[in-house]
Amino acid sequence: MKVLLLKNVPNLGKAGEIKNVADGYARNFLFVKKLAEPATTGAIKKAEKLAQEAAKEAELELERNQVLAEKIAAEELIISAKARDGKLFGSVDEEIIVKELEKRGIKLDPKHLKLTGPLKNVGEYEIKILLDHGIEATLKVIVQAENK
Repeated sequence: MKVLLLKNVPNLGKAGEIKNVADGYARNFLFVKKLAEPATTGAIKKAEKLAQEAAKEAELELERNQVLAEKIAAEELIISAKARDGKLFGSVDEEIIVKELEKRGIKLDPKHLKLTGPLKNVGEYEIKILLDHGIEATLKVIVQAENK
């Protein structure tokens, strides 16, 4: 039976695709969970419309990520933390960096930051940030000792 996927289904396909599946799988799982509908003529037109909308959304998302990467590359974060002899008492991790970026109007998910581990020493660091669509940016982070 040919079905139009309404949502992404793992190991089957993405929303808007037309797939050939077993009748029982379609009736007992896909249709019940509203993951798909029969691939009628109207549904195929709907799939084409969904594909066009998805392409437009992907293009907009790509543009947003490129602008975000440029904003990130232009930033230089200075984070103050308690330290003695160049070593921090705690550490600077993804969450702290993301909070500092939010103060500057840049919203990121901590999973986009690629740290090899928490920053535990005073100094300058180049942090890679991997955004969607394979866009990469580099953020300069300066960790300095807190003034008392």
